[in-house]
Amino acid sequence: MTTFRISEAAALLGVSADTVRRWVDAGRLGAERDEHGHRQVDGAELAAFARAQVEEVEGGRSSARNRFRGIVTEVIRDAVMAQVEIAAGPFRVVSLMSRQAADELGLEVGVVAVAVIKSTNVVVEIPGHERVAGAA
Repeated sequence: MTTFRISEAAALLGVSADTVRRWVDAGRLGAERDEHGHRQVDGAELAAFARAQVEEVEGGRSSARNRFRGIVTEVIRDAVMAQVEIAAGPFRVVSLMSRQAADELGLEVGVVAVAVIKSTNVVVEIPGHERVAGAA
């Protein structure tokens, strides 16, 4: 069974450890104490909680399932195109779009934006595990 310390759960959820502690104290998220008295969250319970949080925030209907809410950190425009960078928690998302689209959306540094990603090709990696030679 995979378990996460409060700080690890917070990092995965993109919130502070204090927020996770408040959720645990309020009974919104379950946690057990380990032999050292540290609170730990079961991985399956954390996944269910994270999924519920996403469904609560997503609201509308869309075929795109990948959404990253963040703050615009850089906008580079030329005559035709714009490159927009968003910091979404610890993640950096870069989008190339028409300058007209960036202008119409009012994308400037400091604006809150949501990167919506629909992809048929997503690579999934496990941190700390090297790729096995010959594996696809």
